[in-house]
Amino acid sequence: MTDKSRAIADLRKSYERDELDESASAADPLQQFERWFQQALAAELPEPNAMTVATVGADGRPSTRVVLIKGYDARGIVWYTNYDSRKGRELAGNPHAALQFHWVELERVVRIEGRVEKVDGAESDAYYQSRPLDSRIGAWASPQSQVIASRAVLVANAARYGAQYLLHPPRPPHWGGFRLVPDRWEFWQGRKSRLHDRLRYRLDEAGTWVRERLAP
Repeated sequence: MTDKSRAIADLRKSYERDELDESASAADPLQQFERWFQQALAAELPEPNAMTVATVGADGRPSTRVVLIKGYDARGIVWYTNYDSRKGRELAGNPHAALQFHWVELERVVRIEGRVEKVDGAESDAYYQSRPLDSRIGAWASPQSQVIASRAVLVANAARYGAQYLLHPPRPPHWGGFRLVPDRWEFWQGRKSRLHDRLRYRLDEAGTWVRERLAP
């Protein structure tokens, strides 16, 4: 083992900030998520709304990226993106994904799995119009996940679409929301001696959430 590898292997952290007990957790995973998300906001963490989205392509290769959650309710978890991006294409072929929030300062992780569907056009339109103008133009300017010659391509595209649409760009037909409809949640709270708390919620055949403790 090299000195650099040894230094990495020696990195240690003892998780002692909090605990997650069945009696203190919500019976419904969305309520538990709301509780933890609001605590992350109150703690003023850097980008508490950042989440990793994992998808799988037709070749069986998984891929991940970080996006920002833009809404959640009983229908599911929402984010917005270019439908022609790699994640958009992969979700078109395999409409299942996994999400993960990692709130390092709170020593917490939330994992969510389920089926993904497109947000309806009216909802995507409403969110698009709420974005800053530069972001709305950017949705037109960036052919997300495609190879481009240089950054100059993006700058030129932004200038062209800015001149074309001025202050009122419409939502691009290739841009909109995805909603993950959860069928499995996991809440992870770091604990001392690596004996972490893990509570999983899964839907049974009757559509009822079953809460189970997993070994760390």
